[in-house]
Amino acid sequence: MANLIVRNIDDDIAKALKQQANRHGISAEAEHRRILEQVLVRPKKKTFVEILGQIPNVGDDSDFARAEDESNSKVFD
Repeated sequence: MANLIVRNIDDDIAKALKQQANRHGISAEAEHRRILEQVLVRPKKKTFVEILGQIPNVGDDSDFARAEDESNSKVFD
């Protein structure tokens, strides 16, 4: 495994890293590894729009039209 040294980190960032590590019950070094892995290695979650864009364009709008069923329709007087 490689070693990584990060220099010249703003004190506020180092403090925030330590606080977040403390909330997760791990060392600042382990939190740093977790953040790097999460950002750089794990696949990013797709947005709803991105998922919709992957749906193939098949069929016509009429294929998806709702069939009206008179027994299920509500009548308001």
